[in-house]
Amino acid sequence: MTVEDAMHVRPWRAIERRKSRQIHVGSVPVGGDAPISVQSMTNTRTPDVAGTVAQIRALEDGGADIVRVSCPDEDSTAALKDIVAQVNVPIVADIHFHYKRGIEAAEAGAACLRINPGNIGSKDRVRDVVQAAKDHGCSIRIGVNAGSLERHLLEKYGEPCPEAMVESAMMHAAILEEHDFREYKVSAKASDVFLTVAAYQALSEAMDCPLHLGVTEAGARRSGTIKSSIGLGSLLWAGIGDTIRVSLSEDPVEEIKVGYDILKSLNLRTRGVNIIACPSCARQGFEVIETVRTLEDRLAHIAEPISLSIIGCVVNGPGEAAYTDLGFTGGGKDSGMLYVSGKPSAKLSNEEMIERIVQMVEDKAAEMRAAGESAKSAAE
Repeated sequence: MTVEDAMHVRPWRAIERRKSRQIHVGSVPVGGDAPISVQSMTNTRTPDVAGTVAQIRALEDGGADIVRVSCPDEDSTAALKDIVAQVNVPIVADIHFHYKRGIEAAEAGAACLRINPGNIGSKDRVRDVVQAAKDHGCSIRIGVNAGSLERHLLEKYGEPCPEAMVESAMMHAAILEEHDFREYKVSAKASDVFLTVAAYQALSEAMDCPLHLGVTEAGARRSGTIKSSIGLGSLLWAGIGDTIRVSLSEDPVEEIKVGYDILKSLNLRTRGVNIIACPSCARQGFEVIETVRTLEDRLAHIAEPISLSIIGCVVNGPGEAAYTDLGFTGGGKDSGMLYVSGKPSAKLSNEEMIERIVQMVEDKAAEMRAAGESAKSAAE
């Protein structure tokens, strides 16, 4: 059953996405009916080309659609050309304050410039950055942040609030539109989940551009994942959002994993193995927690959308397996039942279970890749 079929049969699972216009970040479409893209940001020193490229490649392997790189100085934009030449994902150059860095980044091959037009400087300087973006095929992200709102807006509203963030975004968008530039998306981030959600809700009604979602400075892996899941999940469930970045004080690859997990939980993206697992209890027929941890590690390289249920006992095991591609349910005497496409397939010992499941997932992924390549060749 396809996702579309499931939505027809189970309308309570349907998400109607907000209609936004579409732009491109390099080869990646953002907005419109494009898949919601997942991105992260490097934390290496940008002039360290080898280190930065290595981190971007790790993000590519993790499934990143877009990667942002900070360009605070001339050494960084000078390195950007070499970085872009060695990676496959589109690169967003993070620009603050100095307009020349934006021009240099566009010339170096950045696919998008993340700027705040209000801190670039005079209208002439903004015009020059916009012209560079036009000349080199760059899109622009207007980055509004509750922690760096303009002074006049803080004086007007008294504190960061949704109204101030929307006004800031619209003010900056108007600057770009004055220069006949519409290849832009907008973010309106805050570290406070309530403020983030309210700002994006208001922004989604005020503008038709694509929206880049994020709860900024969300924190460490556990707390940041929870805050991001609540904030981004609420918005995505309401159909708001065209690209996302989960901000964690953690390895950037972890941001990609969490981003995809959020999207998978809402049936908005299906990359990788989706493991459905019980929390374990005294009924478990095998060590569920350690098994799931091992399978997550062993199957992290799989990009194809495959569902796998790992359930400790027969109370819920057969029922969960009925809706997954592969499944294993614990039984007695150190063995359990393997399920394929919802049907009992073979009795397996606990000892051989992990290796058999890994092999079956890898075989299924290979079949899916071959089918996709065959369909692509036929279409050509």
